[in-house]
Amino acid sequence: MTTSSTDDNQGEPSMTSNSTDDNSAPAADPSPQRGARRWFSGPAALAYAVAVVSAVVAAVATPLGDHVMKSFFEEPTCPGKACEGKNPQNQGCGEGARTFKPAVSNPALLQIRYSEDCNAVWAKIDHGRPGDMVTVQVSGGTMRSAEIEYGDDQFTSMAAVPDGEFHVSACVIPKPGGGSTFERYCIQATEATAWR
Repeated sequence: MTTSSTDDNQGEPSMTSNSTDDNSAPAADPSPQRGARRWFSGPAALAYAVAVVSAVVAAVATPLGDHVMKSFFEEPTCPGKACEGKNPQNQGCGEGARTFKPAVSNPALLQIRYSEDCNAVWAKIDHGRPGDMVTVQVSGGTMRSAEIEYGDDQFTSMAAVPDGEFHVSACVIPKPGGGSTFERYCIQATEATAWR
């Protein structure tokens, strides 16, 4: 329905419409929310997502983040002979490794660690003094050793073990006059040892 009205300034009739025709153009929405929705679409949304992912990657790139990510996603990097002489922590071999540590006659808390995934062993001392030496040797293989430089613990690099049967020996050699109250002693283990 249309009505006619008179414009008082010009004296001419003007037409207004009360029609609700669907073909008419919608009124512009002045609200700021509509603009915000447009800002988060297309290239802006992609840029925002890239910024968030970059922040997460930066957090993971720290040494702790790197260690956590390796423990979840990476397999050990050096199975078998490729692990020979390498650091078990850097190679991912410490994850899932099992331990043999005698509960008695073990004043330096010497232990042997064994990673089935890496086919390698290493020795660790938890209660020594600077200058004390820890060694590990697989029968028929090489011997690895490490010295405590500071603190009271240290571990050797890895010694590869063959698939199947093996025999490994780990020893602690106190530094002469270094303050340790124990004498040199060794522990032995095989593939059949009660690894924990």
